[in-house]
Amino acid sequence: MPVPEHLEFFVDPSRCIGCQSCVQACTECDTHKGDAMIHLEYIDRARSIQTVPVVCMHCEQPTCAEVCPADAIKRTGDGVVQTARKARCIACGNCVLACPFGVPEVYPGRELMMKCDMCYDRTSVGKKPMCATVCPSQALYFGTREEILALRPRSMPTNEFKFGGQTITTRVNVMVPRGPAPAAIVDVTAAMEERPQNRMVRLPILPGRSEGPVAPAPADPFAEVEV
Repeated sequence: MPVPEHLEFFVDPSRCIGCQSCVQACTECDTHKGDAMIHLEYIDRARSIQTVPVVCMHCEQPTCAEVCPADAIKRTGDGVVQTARKARCIACGNCVLACPFGVPEVYPGRELMMKCDMCYDRTSVGKKPMCATVCPSQALYFGTREEILALRPRSMPTNEFKFGGQTITTRVNVMVPRGPAPAAIVDVTAAMEERPQNRMVRLPILPGRSEGPVAPAPADPFAEVEV
């Protein structure tokens, strides 16, 4: 059965709290044999503790499948890009190098590329992916576009990403701030060069201490300020 067209996967990086519930839940999926297919990455570890869950984006024209010399990677009619077929995969690693989102991994012991397949055994029958069922902050959400727009009035989903001169359309959506001029396309390579704004804040006065010094505000509200 195909994944119902009205059900979509949404990733909201701003809500990720780094709890790793999604990673643990992913290991329980029957098709993964105890391995997690979801990555939990730091956005900018040197400057912030903010994390983001990385799942397969299920590209409309999957580069991983295009560069596979063994034709082992297939995209189903409902837009889900599957893990490489074991009988055909030669573990060459072309897909690992080609994926712009850094999702596929080759497992040497199995001589096989494995990646997130949107819990196809569940989503194809209308159930949520394992990661989305346990995410306490709903950074991972599986449902209708109407539901997510009602839940996140200050955000909007986008599924178009720009890498240099190439625009990639995906089945998975990323939530971005709505703002006065919302970005219909996320320019990934341009975002890599962005740096947190150097704002100044007045630290609080503590008992037995003089007025707090002025220090740069952290890029993340939960990051520590060194005084």
